[in-house]
Amino acid sequence: MRLAIVAPLLLTCALAGCDQQNASSAGPKSPGRYAGIGTFDAGRLWQEMKGAPKSQDKSAANLADDEHVIVVLDSHTGEIRECGDHTGFCVAMNPWAAGAKPAAAPVTLVQHAADLAGQNNTAAADTQKK
Repeated sequence: MRLAIVAPLLLTCALAGCDQQNASSAGPKSPGRYAGIGTFDAGRLWQEMKGAPKSQDKSAANLADDEHVIVVLDSHTGEIRECGDHTGFCVAMNPWAAGAKPAAAPVTLVQHAADLAGQNNTAAADTQKK
């Protein structure tokens, strides 16, 4: 009688463990084509780039509206893209491509960091004179 109760119980416990996935199994080897590198503050020079498309829509974001730059790596080509979070404008480069010219880097600037720093120093000196 005991064997009639214990045998099905043991069989049920043994079969319950079948087809179980290991809880610590690693995910896929590749995280996908685009691997995120990070998010960075847009910085003052981001809004000084030439070449960003100008929208006729006054409510459309422009480079000065970007608060962050999202950087991703295309794991298939090695291309690195930096894109504004509100405009979607991207700068791309692929330094590993043989003979290929970077898509948009180095970017052309309206003003350089030194020019902007000089403007800040002049404005601060004018404020102190008053």
